[in-house]
Amino acid sequence: MATKIRLQRHGRKGRPIFTIVAADARAKRDGKYIENIGQYNPNTNPATIDLDFDRALDWIMKGAEPTNTARAILKYKGVMMKKHLLLGVQKGALTAEQAEARFEAWSADKSGRIDAKIENLNTSAKTAKEERLKAEAAVKEARAAAIAAKNAPEPVAEEVVEEVVAEEAPADETATEEVVAEEAPATEAATEEVAVDEAPATEEASEEATAE
Repeated sequence: MATKIRLQRHGRKGRPIFTIVAADARAKRDGKYIENIGQYNPNTNPATIDLDFDRALDWIMKGAEPTNTARAILKYKGVMMKKHLLLGVQKGALTAEQAEARFEAWSADKSGRIDAKIENLNTSAKTAKEERLKAEAAVKEARAAAIAAKNAPEPVAEEVVEEVVAEEAPADETATEEVVAEEAPATEAATEEVAVDEAPATEEASEEATAE
């Protein structure tokens, strides 16, 4: 009987969760299975993988064929690496101790990279949150300033005083000009009349003196 390691879909629409199973190759994708060996949740970042490592390795060593997605998951968790090392032990290329040491080194390096990725994701999320809070605070301050400016009382008294001064100043200047204009001609006319009245009298007196 050909056995496959594959994923069965569960969960709701848009947020699937997959069960990793060992099943008969002739069975439907979501049909009966032989053994449940783990769960895969792609909705988190990074994806959450809960795998029974020993059972998955046992099925792989027995010849079970994983699907492409299942192979990627097994490779990510180190099952395929452990298979490669055990085959090397069977062929005599290295000892069991050497294989275990290599696997431990590989696991430590893998864990370090995963931890670094998680830390970077957390840092990025924290930075993005801080920037979002700063932007929201700036928007709130701008709204508060706009409301304060809208509700501030208008300087009505100063404007009224300026308008009154502006209206009175031209009236006073015009009245002064009119008074000056009216008084100036009257004075000039009176002077001319006095001059005219006095001139003939002087001439007549001179003529009388000459005749005598």
